[in-house]
Amino acid sequence: HQNDKFKGIHTLFTFSGYSPIRTYWDFEFPRPFLPNFKYVGGLHCAPAKPLPKDMEEFVQSSGDDGIVVFTLGNMIASALAQIPQKILRRFNGEKPDTLGENTRIYKWIPQNDFWVCHPKTRAFITYGGTNGIYEAIYHGFSMVGIPLFGDQPDNLAHMKARGAAVLMDNIKTTQPQDLVDGLNAVINDCSYKENVLRLSRIHHDRPVKPLDESVFCIEFVMRNKGAKHLRVEAHNLTWYQYHCLDVFAFLITVLTVVLYVFFKMCKLFIIRCCFRLKKKSKKE
Repeated sequence: HQNDKFKGIHTLFTFSGYSPIRTYWDFEFPRPFLPNFKYVGGLHCAPAKPLPKDMEEFVQSSGDDGIVVFTLGNMIASALAQIPQKILRRFNGEKPDTLGENTRIYKWIPQNDFWVCHPKTRAFITYGGTNGIYEAIYHGFSMVGIPLFGDQPDNLAHMKARGAAVLMDNIKTTQPQDLVDGLNAVINDCSYKENVLRLSRIHHDRPVKPLDESVFCIEFVMRNKGAKHLRVEAHNLTWYQYHCLDVFAFLITVLTVVLYVFFKMCKLFIIRCCFRLKKKSKKE
């Protein structure tokens, strides 16, 4: 229900005249943008709630090793069995044969609630969806990324560039040992934790919460009858103007005329030269 609410806000935000971008400068690289663009990354993030009793008991049983949250479905179970951490895995189906003793399967995991409630969380294995990445940034936990499709490779490439994630290049070529090495790097190398905590500080150091900013922008557009002063002129251009086809046509026309005149002048010059040479030869 919470996701549906945020999707509704996102849709209303889009149709209000603004263009919402579901990221923020903790994630994005610097670039210019128009006044009707608003970065509202982390719109869905919220403080964590207490875990269900059975999950809480399993998490506490991890001791000093902590836990790893895994939400990718049926894959690389044998790799997870090789690490000392407890694994909470979201999975709906028949129990895999390679499932380790340290792994417990749940049909649903309250992913957001693991972060701040449990400092025992050591890593987050994710496919790189925007929601999951921003929950990790919001609460300050590094991740191991295994992208599947769409924007996921790009999302995880951003996090790798920030030094907050280990990226598995391809799910088809990733071997169990690759995942083990990635988890060990994220868990044991303090730089990943430091980098994601830096991103978390940037994310929280904002004058207005992203949800409040979204609501303000929607109300602002309503108060100003569409806020047409924020709309760029590109919205009023025809398709050929938007793609500068009229400009290209004008430049090509000018170039054609110049080349034509140049060709005619060269031709006339050559004719005159030939005529003078012919006339001179007759006199001789």
